Amino acid sequence: MRIFGIVNTEESKYFQKLGSKIKELREAKGVDQKSFAFDCEIGRTQLYMIENGKTNPRLLTLMKIAKGLDLSVDELLK
Repeated sequence: MRIFGIVNTEESKYFQKLGSKIKELREAKGVDQKSFAFDCEIGRTQLYMIENGKTNPRLLTLMKIAKGLDLSVDELLK
């Protein structure tokens, strides 16, 4: 199954895990999806797709999300 450029099951699981982590960290900060996306200068739909593991986020997008979570990209990807 191919989901927005995610080709195999291993990649799909990785992006789902990353998305879940981003969502969990965002919710722990008490910020709703729309506000967080605005603060990170990304689209709300884009954030929704990332949090639900339906897309492969670009490095620049991950940098913006990590900054919004007060983390380094390295910490975000662990």
